Amino acid sequence: MEQSIAQGARRNTAMFRALDWQPYFSDLRNGAVLVDISSRALHYWSEDRAVYKVYPTSVPMSEDLTRRGRTSIIRKVEGPDWRPTPAMKQRNPEWPDYVPPGPDNPLGTHALHLSWTYYRIHGTHDTRKIGRRSSNGCVGLYNEHIAELFDLAKVGTQVLLI
Repeated sequence: MEQSIAQGARRNTAMFRALDWQPYFSDLRNGAVLVDISSRALHYWSEDRAVYKVYPTSVPMSEDLTRRGRTSIIRKVEGPDWRPTPAMKQRNPEWPDYVPPGPDNPLGTHALHLSWTYYRIHGTHDTRKIGRRSSNGCVGLYNEHIAELFDLAKVGTQVLLI
């Protein structure tokens, strides 16, 4: 039985392909993060080119919540707290005004704040969201992946969302 299940299992690896940084960035000063909204993948390159990582992500649930363009990491927070944006509260008035760090926090274990107001690359405790259009604008990663990216990326890392 186990063997027949394993033989029938499908692996979704087609959309996670390695990319070269050069079509997207002029250099790797401070490292670089590319978020591909359509393939739902985050690519990271270290400044010295020694590290290249690809992570599956959650992306915004609609085009009107999706932001594209260049930004950078301006702050790193381990154990972030969360407050919904005014637009989120308007859409979901039942949501709490504040969630402290912990297992109920929508930002997971780590957050990388971008220069765009309210936008983050962060973890999630709800692993069902990864690989889907499920966020209110941010890019979500599994908590173990955001912890790894948190250690690799630094304030000043350039970020491009396409």
